[in-house]
Amino acid sequence: MKHVFIIAEAGVNHNGNPELAKKLIEAAADAGADAVKFQTFVPELIVSRYAGKADYQKASTDSGESQLEMLRKLALSREDHKELIEHAKNLGIQFISTPFDLESINFLDSLGIPFFKVPSGEITNLPYLEKIAGLGKPVVLSTGMSTIDEIRDAMKILESGDCHDISILHCNTEYPTPYKDVNLSAMDTLRQEFGVTVGYSDHTLGIEVPVAAVAMGAEIIEKHFTLDRNMEGPDHKASLIPDELKAMVKAIRNIELAIGDPEKKVSESERKNIAIARKSIVAKRDIQKGENLTSYNITVKRPGNGISPMKWYEVIGTKAIRDFEEDELIEI
Repeated sequence: MKHVFIIAEAGVNHNGNPELAKKLIEAAADAGADAVKFQTFVPELIVSRYAGKADYQKASTDSGESQLEMLRKLALSREDHKELIEHAKNLGIQFISTPFDLESINFLDSLGIPFFKVPSGEITNLPYLEKIAGLGKPVVLSTGMSTIDEIRDAMKILESGDCHDISILHCNTEYPTPYKDVNLSAMDTLRQEFGVTVGYSDHTLGIEVPVAAVAMGAEIIEKHFTLDRNMEGPDHKASLIPDELKAMVKAIRNIELAIGDPEKKVSESERKNIAIARKSIVAKRDIQKGENLTSYNITVKRPGNGISPMKWYEVIGTKAIRDFEEDELIEI
């Protein structure tokens, strides 16, 4: 049984408030997630003043502001990051963050984060990928909005450096993602094409799809969560609330157990039911000692702790070794 690595994606759902970010860490730890993930960026380095906002961002933020103005409200300070790392450490949950610019890559590396999460939007950013590749840390690569050729190109860049531990997350970058566009089957393609650990980063509503992804072999799950879906901010509406996050983690852990291993065998829990559910060869009516056993005087009924019906033709034609009452287990 493999342990699915669950990333609770806090993202920017702290709205730039470090105290809210701490509460998100607490909720992720309480839910049983393996890691809580934030986003690290310098707004002026990742978006120009001319960049517009996505439709889902316009729907849940100030419609009059630019993307740059929105991001300035959502950025955490360098000191905030250090406090949050310590808070996560105290709660026993791993802190990670996605960098969106070269300066933020350097900063997170200086903090000693265990691996780098490359977001879907940076998969075609060659200087960014080269920077990550040069650090030699494990990488989790999200592939939303990407073709297989674009993923292949990104993998070549990462592998050309010191990155030798790369995982890929299938993803759809729409918030929320319509079910018809999820395409979980693409995980099989990624696994076959690249031969690496494959997971799923989910932006659908609810918990069904990430749980299904685990049943289909996903070894990493990433899911956005928030403390309140009604808060202003770009990602709250497509996020789980804490109780839902906890339910997702529990469901995934149950699926982990249920997947088991490829061997088809009798489990310990069901073994005791064999005699109850299966059948044996029994007397169809009273039988006298020495009487021939035929289909007229024997039949098959529960319980299953006698002669198996699979030995029916071994029993037919033999003589009764003693008297048998109706429904009594036959012995030969």
